[in-house]
Amino acid sequence: MKKITVCLMFIGAMYSVNAQKISLGKAVDVVSKGSKALTFTNEDAVKLSKESVDYMDKNNPVAGPKDPYTVRLNKLFGKHKSQDGLSLNYKVYKVKDINAFACADGSVRVFSSLMDIMTDDELLAVIGHEIGHVKNQDTKDAIKSAYLKAAALDAASSASSKVAALNDSQVGKMANAFLDASHSKKQESEADAYSYDFMKANKYNVVGAYTAFKKLALLSEGGTAQSGFQKMFNSHPDSNKRAEAVKKRAEKDGLWKDPGTVVLPKAKLTK
Repeated sequence: MKKITVCLMFIGAMYSVNAQKISLGKAVDVVSKGSKALTFTNEDAVKLSKESVDYMDKNNPVAGPKDPYTVRLNKLFGKHKSQDGLSLNYKVYKVKDINAFACADGSVRVFSSLMDIMTDDELLAVIGHEIGHVKNQDTKDAIKSAYLKAAALDAASSASSKVAALNDSQVGKMANAFLDASHSKKQESEADAYSYDFMKANKYNVVGAYTAFKKLALLSEGGTAQSGFQKMFNSHPDSNKRAEAVKKRAEKDGLWKDPGTVVLPKAKLTK
């Protein structure tokens, strides 16, 4: 079984209690020949995203309804299950990796170790950013790329214009490829703008987006153990620059409040 680390395993045992690394089950490495003729619709993106998320949900520890992580997430996002024309569902993976992602079918998955280091305002900003990727259809592009990497297309089927059904092993490979996918700098910047607008429209503290990026910057600085996290962001705008962009907008809107020096917490923020 191939174990996948999609981002940084945070330093320190305090974040490893009752947590596992994210796993994609028995995903077999399948070589894709691609399909230039493929016609990929929104419906295809939703179907394949749901298959990927269902697979990951089955192969990772999902926080139960009474778990403190689920309780906290529902408190923050319970009223955003229908957001900007999207139908969203939220779950927490109790894993060591620090991440969150959203899919074209509206599935949002938040990792417990991210919740351990982010305040409520910061989580609102991070997940708002992920919702932005769905709204902007960036996740459609990501799942299409993942599908092409996972599908075992022979010379004949590679010319097909239709999305072929995947077996269980291929779905695992697609989920793996989806998590490894990176958005363009333009897509990231647009999702940042969406997150800020989401925060502002709902009267949340937009400074949370600033401090969230500052924490991501701290995580990406130095150390061998942090290189995986830094690699994940190597195609994205610099976190400090993203923080300053938030500050500039907040100052213009009269919403800026200096948070002081941003540091990583020494204890879990989810109790």
